Amino acid sequence: MKRLLMLMCLLAIIAGCHNKSEKYLNYKWPDVKPPVCEKKPQELIAHGDKRIDNYFWLNDFFKKGPDSRKVVAYLKAENNYLYTMMKGLKSFQDNLYTEMRSRIKEKDESVPYFKNGYYYYTRIEEGQEYGIFCRKRGSLNAREEIMLDMNAMAKGHPYFVATGFDVSQDNKKLVYGVDIVSRRQYTIYVKNLTSGKTSREVAGETDGNPVWAADNKTFFYVKNNAETLLSEKIMKHKIGTPEASDKIVYTEKDPSNYINVWRSKSDKYIFITSAATMSSETRYISSSKPEADFKVFQPRIKNVLYSVEHLNNKFIVLTNLDALNFRLMETDLDNTSRENWKEVIPHRKDVLLEAVEPFKNFMVITERKNGLVQFRIRNLSNHKDTYMPFEEPTYMASFGTNPEFNAETLRYNYTSLTTPPSVFDYNLRTGAKKLMKEQEVLGGFSKKDYVTERVFATAKDGTKIPISLVYKKGFKKDGKSPMLLYGYGSYGISMDASFSSPRLSLLNRGVIYALAHIRGGEEMGRSWYENGKLMHKMNTFTDFIACAEFLDHEKYSSPRHTYAMGGSAGGLLMGAITNLRPDLWNGVIAQVPFVDVLTTMSDPTIPLTTNEYDEWGNPANNEAYHYIKSYSPYDNVKKKSYPNLLVMTGLHDSQVQYFEPAKWVAKLRELKTDHNLLLLHTDMSVGHGGASGRFKYLKDIALEYSFVLALEGITK
Repeated sequence: MKRLLMLMCLLAIIAGCHNKSEKYLNYKWPDVKPPVCEKKPQELIAHGDKRIDNYFWLNDFFKKGPDSRKVVAYLKAENNYLYTMMKGLKSFQDNLYTEMRSRIKEKDESVPYFKNGYYYYTRIEEGQEYGIFCRKRGSLNAREEIMLDMNAMAKGHPYFVATGFDVSQDNKKLVYGVDIVSRRQYTIYVKNLTSGKTSREVAGETDGNPVWAADNKTFFYVKNNAETLLSEKIMKHKIGTPEASDKIVYTEKDPSNYINVWRSKSDKYIFITSAATMSSETRYISSSKPEADFKVFQPRIKNVLYSVEHLNNKFIVLTNLDALNFRLMETDLDNTSRENWKEVIPHRKDVLLEAVEPFKNFMVITERKNGLVQFRIRNLSNHKDTYMPFEEPTYMASFGTNPEFNAETLRYNYTSLTTPPSVFDYNLRTGAKKLMKEQEVLGGFSKKDYVTERVFATAKDGTKIPISLVYKKGFKKDGKSPMLLYGYGSYGISMDASFSSPRLSLLNRGVIYALAHIRGGEEMGRSWYENGKLMHKMNTFTDFIACAEFLDHEKYSSPRHTYAMGGSAGGLLMGAITNLRPDLWNGVIAQVPFVDVLTTMSDPTIPLTTNEYDEWGNPANNEAYHYIKSYSPYDNVKKKSYPNLLVMTGLHDSQVQYFEPAKWVAKLRELKTDHNLLLLHTDMSVGHGGASGRFKYLKDIALEYSFVLALEGITK
């Protein structure tokens, strides 16, 4: 009997091995040796703890050090290795790119919005990468005025972004920012819309979002530090004058705060906001008095956030003052201190207040309950509230472009895992809803061919974690389907379920797409964020693992068919889960991953580090140092097996520097004991957001999808 049982077990093992190899029979990866990164031990000591970083030198290109050329040579060697390994999939990638591009309506136009006597819109011509920003005076039947043709502006630049468009109140000038490097450092231009003449007003190192004052000749902008990229000063500029004569109107002294400048929807006030993760402060002037000194709205208070808008004869204030999930307050225009704030909408334990859109006669509040957005509409004449209904089990809804203060129509955006991005107008007085545009998906797409679900996994501590799912009809729960599980979980950013036309290339090939709403976001309220940051950061990673385990247990997929993907802070997630549970994933895609957390957070000269202390902690603190070290992916790479990995980065990334993923890959190559794929792709011409333009980003998606599909033996 024992011999029979042993024989049966042996046969099962052989069958299992056969099935595992069978998955790869349709595609054979080349047998090519990867690059070997040179080791130059660097000793790092803090709090009596010594670390040896063999690949610290890879930051020399960023630091402009002596090994800059060697860094570039190594990155190019990794690129060449990737191209060699993926060479047999080149035609498949090209087909995926063509397939994804063919779903996009090439000649398209945005829904016009009305502001100060003009209709504004962007149209895109067939075959063009960029939009043409236009307007028409008074009527959509009026003559078109082309304000900016971004296709012409982008010529000769491998990367191009124009942003921050602001038209002066006399409708005669347009101010905007341009970045041609992908470091999110913008040069500011002003175009005279009467003469067509364009002038460069501020040469770089701005956030690209200038704001006009009411005099039509003064604008305010954020000045960044050239090295750390931190937003440090608010400047005032008069058009036609030298940048050197610009006046500093505010200097931020706390390096952990971001600052920005903006104008109220009513156009009557200009605000400066200084905010860190846990506290904020606002200053303001009348937009008709640009020479005035900015007044403090309410001095910053530790652990208190507030944001301000102007509404008729009041300021409205959204704040977490004595309210974890925020409450709405109001205050007089001439007395803005917190002692004068009066409650408008109280705090609730189960509802997060996220944003407010003011109109002359109405106010619309974004609330989040049970992980889903809802719009609360308040009639300011009778103070009655109504809620706009949404019908799908999981979706994403947000305010659209609503610049006209006197309007009685709310423009909002809606999408779900099966509904393409849609623009609606909602009549605030009658409740009538009108679909203005749904993104057209070419190629015979029908939302009825796909199924979306919302399920809940149970985390390590018993917390229920929402998961949004979409798959093509006909899917069977047998554990054999490939699944791509996406996650982020940081900064209180909620990852709502939204549509992606490129994703159809996965769904149509039998892949399930799952979105894990893990802690560190704000999907289930402010506490969801609080319990996924600082000394609770490990919850983010274990939540994601719990989601994968649940989906495997429920037979949506299985570890040999499960793939994980995340970018930036979600790339940190990818690094952590591959260290913690490498057995759960057949493949992982880490996009611009923040994986060297401890070293980066210990270096305040690296761009944006000091802004992040409230999110991750400051390693100068002994307890924070050791907690970060416990999960920092680079510091926790061990001699063991890892899943197949595709790592994506950009040489000019301003958020997560290229050397983090490069070092991570080098260390993984040194220590991993398996023969699985490890590929690094560095785009030598872009930064954190990837390629600019309308279609170029699809090349990266085609690479990522071909990686996953080939691992499943799918190459058509």
